[in-house]
Amino acid sequence: MSADPRVTLARPDLAAAALEGLAPAERYAPTQALRLSRPSAPILAAPDPGAQQVDQLLYGELFDALDRQGDFLWGQARRDGYVGFAPADAFAPAEGSPPTHRVRHIRTYAFAEPSIKAAPSGPFSLNALLAIEAEEGDFAREAGGGWFWRAHLAPIGGFETDPATVAERFLGAPYLWGGRDSLGLDCSGLVQQALYACGLACPRDNDQQAALGRDAPTGQPARGDLVVWAGHIGMMLDAERLIHASGHWMAVVVEPLAAVVARNGLPSAHRRLSARRSSLRRRRP
Repeated sequence: MSADPRVTLARPDLAAAALEGLAPAERYAPTQALRLSRPSAPILAAPDPGAQQVDQLLYGELFDALDRQGDFLWGQARRDGYVGFAPADAFAPAEGSPPTHRVRHIRTYAFAEPSIKAAPSGPFSLNALLAIEAEEGDFAREAGGGWFWRAHLAPIGGFETDPATVAERFLGAPYLWGGRDSLGLDCSGLVQQALYACGLACPRDNDQQAALGRDAPTGQPARGDLVVWAGHIGMMLDAERLIHASGHWMAVVVEPLAAVVARNGLPSAHRRLSARRSSLRRRRP
């Protein structure tokens, strides 16, 4: 079986050194670990700003770069394993303190000083990773220099308990292919962000996510269940309602599952996460 190119840092002329003997290539080279220094950045299918976005990086996430083509780096997102091209000027060396906190609010700003009247930067989306080095009053200073409102942050290891509750925070967010932040995300991006906020590992695309958990009992939808179609995925809020980032409505919406079935046909999979929650691997940033 050939490796999935979406999550395999290899092409005919070059592959990551760790794949030597596993993926064929003319040569192998070590990757360079970089950390995203912008609030977000796209991962593109080609080294062109007009290329299709296939994934997205959030502030503080790692990217293992292997090659540079013009203004773009070819590499692999450390958090979900996706391979593609990202803008080279969006990164800083992955040095210094590891992340200590994540953004827990749907989105937040950093300020130049510990004051709500100071110059803002951002916004930074849910699950962005921060290395907090100081606190002053209601603010916490990140190693990159910005001051964040402390109530909008959670320490690494302090996770949510209900993915469906997290997904509901995105209600009304616009649909964006390849997106996974609060300013625009697609169906699998919504599921991934909800699970990340609960400390659970989650792959990027809906066909990969269809392998999570186990088959749910036929005809018994429950809160937190994943419902999968060819090319689409959503999460149940209860026995009847589905929340999903919908290309039909171009937004994150809540609909009766029956309405989505009428439009898309019967789902290809119905997966339950809660029944095997203890077996779902916790994800480090």
